[in-house]
Amino acid sequence: MSTVPDQKPVQRTGNDLEKRFPLALVLYATLAVLVFVTMDAGKVMVMGKPVELRLLPLIIIGGMALRTILARQAERIRRGK
Repeated sequence: MSTVPDQKPVQRTGNDLEKRFPLALVLYATLAVLVFVTMDAGKVMVMGKPVELRLLPLIIIGGMALRTILARQAERIRRGK
């Protein structure tokens, strides 16, 4: 049985996170475009009003993108930039 030496958790540096941020937003946008193109424009009734089905995943993806933006801003504030 082999043992793994104790490893410290990997800490992301601010510079590393700054490099990944644009890629994350591009991937969110790509995913949103794919959802918009591939999903049917069917409608469901929500509180008596018709709502397109493709809006639900777009809202979720938008929320994830917003969370990413807010996390970046919080990290900038913590670092004092």
